[in-house]
Amino acid sequence: MAVGAALVTGGAIATVLLPSANAADEKTPEQIMTMCQRAKVLNGKQQSIFDFGGHPVAGPSFASDNCDFVETKFETFDGPTEKASIDFPNCEPNATEPSKVSITWSATAAQGQGKYTVTQQGGGGGLFGALTGSWLKHKGTLDMTVKSATAGDTEQREVPVGKVLHMEFTPKMQRMTGEWRVRIDAREATTVTNPSPEQNFVAPDVVEGPVVLPGAAGAPGVVDGTSKAVLTDC
Repeated sequence: MAVGAALVTGGAIATVLLPSANAADEKTPEQIMTMCQRAKVLNGKQQSIFDFGGHPVAGPSFASDNCDFVETKFETFDGPTEKASIDFPNCEPNATEPSKVSITWSATAAQGQGKYTVTQQGGGGGLFGALTGSWLKHKGTLDMTVKSATAGDTEQREVPVGKVLHMEFTPKMQRMTGEWRVRIDAREATTVTNPSPEQNFVAPDVVEGPVVLPGAAGAPGVVDGTSKAVLTDC
């Protein structure tokens, strides 16, 4: 049972902020995200070219000077409810007592699945790694450098006569709205190059994923949410 976690980028909105910019200066969201991934400083962290698969001779090299994710809104909400266990029936014709069962249930929530997965992953976690730090100001964290997180438990339950029991899980989800801001610094003229003005590019983003609670003793984080037993007729 996978709970989808999506990174959806407003592909139709990519704006150059310079008043003098012309059509040739405009970038697609994909180009802006690649420039962000290959920034010298990504969300305040100095990058190496090896963080995004670069090479000092064969390339690619840095594509921008700075990229920051600027958050404008944060919200939490309940995700879709998933069936998280097999059925445990108490449907024998001669059954007269509730049956006691040990139910082990599990639910998996995907992380870091989105339109720009390829450009965002890299040796240092890429843009997903940079986004991980942006969640730290909130109670629920989201580690987008890993593919999935899970929730689960083993519970002792009673199944009444004539009923079938299964467990359901509703994950707690979080949504962060903001934009990636990419900057290329102004360059002074040299003996072989002309001067160039500062350039700024923006790609808006809406990032969703499960609320992940810290795991015990260094174990992977677990998905926060609510589990409940559901009874249906035989």
